[in-house]
Amino acid sequence: MSTLTRRRGAGGPSADDSTSGTSTPSNQTPSDPASYRPPREEDVGHKIAFDPRDMDEGREASKQPKLTLMEEVLLMGLKDKQGYLSFWNDNISYTLRGCILIELALRGRIAMQKDPNRKRYALADRLIEVVDEKMTGEVLLDEALKMMKVSEKMSVGSWVDLMSGETWNPMKIGYQLKQVRERLAKGLVDKGILRTEKRNFLLFDMATHPVSDSAAKDEIRRRVINILSARTVLLPASGWLPENVEMRTVRTVAMVCAAYAGNVLENALMSMGHEARERAFGRVDELLGEFSQWPFGVRPGGGAGGVGANLAELVREEVGEDANGERELRLEVVAGVLQVYTRLDSIL
Repeated sequence: MSTLTRRRGAGGPSADDSTSGTSTPSNQTPSDPASYRPPREEDVGHKIAFDPRDMDEGREASKQPKLTLMEEVLLMGLKDKQGYLSFWNDNISYTLRGCILIELALRGRIAMQKDPNRKRYALADRLIEVVDEKMTGEVLLDEALKMMKVSEKMSVGSWVDLMSGETWNPMKIGYQLKQVRERLAKGLVDKGILRTEKRNFLLFDMATHPVSDSAAKDEIRRRVINILSARTVLLPASGWLPENVEMRTVRTVAMVCAAYAGNVLENALMSMGHEARERAFGRVDELLGEFSQWPFGVRPGGGAGGVGANLAELVREEVGEDANGERELRLEVVAGVLQVYTRLDSIL
């Protein structure tokens, strides 16, 4: 009586093993190449080297822009060839901290505290809470998220002040985010958009970050000009801002307003004539007023001269129906930060 030999392949034993004295490994290529079929997932019965968390992270990453708001604003402010910001810019650091809050809100990590009484206070004075502790993969965002998670609940304006170091309370000095501009620039170097050089400024050497790949900055300029001067707002999908990114229009308006508050917007408008540039600044003034309140006060028909005539419709579609109010609480944070920006000296 012959002994049957059972061979274990990826798909386990086949039905023929019980009736034949020999068996063929399931991954062996048959003698006729035309009849060969690689094993399917249902044949294998399980996935190899598969982690559901990797799939979740991949899906979330596909819904995020390639550059954060902070990176876009910083990139707009950098001189292309010299690779540094204006030495006289006092607002950029404060503005970048506000962008961190906007980015966390747009990614669904933070929101206004769900309290019916919150509407008694101005947006900038309402309390923020962490609603999703999952890390984003962006170092500055995750650092801010960890601080907000373990601290007492504070308002939008308080968080921007604390992260900027604008506080007289020595007990809260640890909330300051340091070297934000340099860390953002190094992140853009890692993404291949900037490069690092050393320049001598009379008494000291300083690392500068000239633009290495201008594609990203050119795309940002096109979006800015479209928002501020075109009758019909059109934000075509690109590698930097894919079609499936959530709230693409709101994100772009927030970026434009942040660049304005940070005194770097003019760098994106250099290709425009003087009069067109003045009209663009007037339009961003309107946008800051419209988006620093909730609900957003976007006027149908656009601003002066019919600029952005379809903007109200685009924003309404992005905000959509919000049965449980979660999106509203997140967008209140965005509006609250823009309200903080209206208090900066340079734009009063």
